[in-house]
Amino acid sequence: MEGGLVEIGADGRIVAVRAAGHAAHREMARRAAEAGRLVTLDGLLIPGLVDLHVHAPQYPQLGKGLDQPLEAWLQRYTFPLEARYADRMFARRVYRRLVADLLAGGTTTALYFASRHVEATCELADACIAFRQRALVGRVVMDNPGQCPDFYRDGSVAEGVAATRAVAAHIAAHPANDGWVRPVITPRFLPSCTDDMLRALGHLAGECGCHVQTHCAESDWARDYGQARFGRSDVETLDRFGLLTRHTVLAHGNFITGSDMALLARRGGAVAHCPLSNAWFANAVFPLRAALDKGVRVGLGTDVAGGPSASMMGAMRMTVAASRMLCDGVDPDRPAAGRGRPGSGVDMMTAFHLATAGGGDALDLPVGRFAPGQHFDALRIDPDAPLGTMRLWGDESDEDLLATALYTASRANITHVWTGGLHAG
Repeated sequence: MEGGLVEIGADGRIVAVRAAGHAAHREMARRAAEAGRLVTLDGLLIPGLVDLHVHAPQYPQLGKGLDQPLEAWLQRYTFPLEARYADRMFARRVYRRLVADLLAGGTTTALYFASRHVEATCELADACIAFRQRALVGRVVMDNPGQCPDFYRDGSVAEGVAATRAVAAHIAAHPANDGWVRPVITPRFLPSCTDDMLRALGHLAGECGCHVQTHCAESDWARDYGQARFGRSDVETLDRFGLLTRHTVLAHGNFITGSDMALLARRGGAVAHCPLSNAWFANAVFPLRAALDKGVRVGLGTDVAGGPSASMMGAMRMTVAASRMLCDGVDPDRPAAGRGRPGSGVDMMTAFHLATAGGGDALDLPVGRFAPGQHFDALRIDPDAPLGTMRLWGDESDEDLLATALYTASRANITHVWTGGLHAG
């Protein structure tokens, strides 16, 4: 929308959007200029990116141990690292760097798994508020002695529920939290929780109406574990425990079935599609197009550190690539007609929607669009940034310009980030 205007109210929400040819455009620009409120920007302005799956304490683990299967990776690398967050100062150092880095990369809203430490999880919430990043922050709950190490698990159901309440109370009482951060109930995944814990967290979700996040049918191992223990799919099990609601976001979902998708759509739950980490740990490609066609709400996630990149730009690119591999197939020894799943591909504009408006819709937050009533969370992409990776040749259409940015821009091209109408970071 070259020459377009976005009017932002005092509350940081968008009041009006006017294209250059709109009848009210000139008057709107004149009034803003006279009031000293007209800001002119070169480059591209796009909505802020929404990351639906970030393991905040795993940021120091980025790129490590990725040759291991998921269950071994958790036991050998992840749980020992997350146990270090008993040190509040360590948590503060990591989380402030993480939030600043994500904002610099254009992630203006994030759905976070924290560790099982109350004080450290509160540090993550505090960092988001301080840097003006919208966030949902959850203290992970895990009490199953058969799947969680002795040094890193909740001692009882009462402990897990009380700790979840304590984090929610801290977030609600924070004097500077003007809607920036919300709590989220976070059973790590079905294998890590006892039945009693899942039942208690389901009751808590019904009581407080909080968001819920967990992993779902991520890998062969995780899917098979759930079937063996519960005799039903992960989606059906979560529904049974009251953890599948309009405010639920399920990470991965690679092995959900058509009936699972139908149940998800009925309940209004969403999926955080994490295409990069799926390449390492999932054993399959998430059937994104099928889920969208069945009315499932879907957004994108980086899955730091299962995904070795915190870039939502990278997540968009991998979304397109993964869908094309599922569509066409990958085994050259199979005949072309039986190699893939036809009709599974998505394009970059679909991926862009999922990374912005799709993520906002999954969280029921007014973010991800330039439209009246939405928060003005945005980023400026400068094609000419000195260390950037975009190259333009002067003959690009608006569509080509956006596609070039989404496929080739790097963090250096993101020169400004706003949340709530003000500079973030």
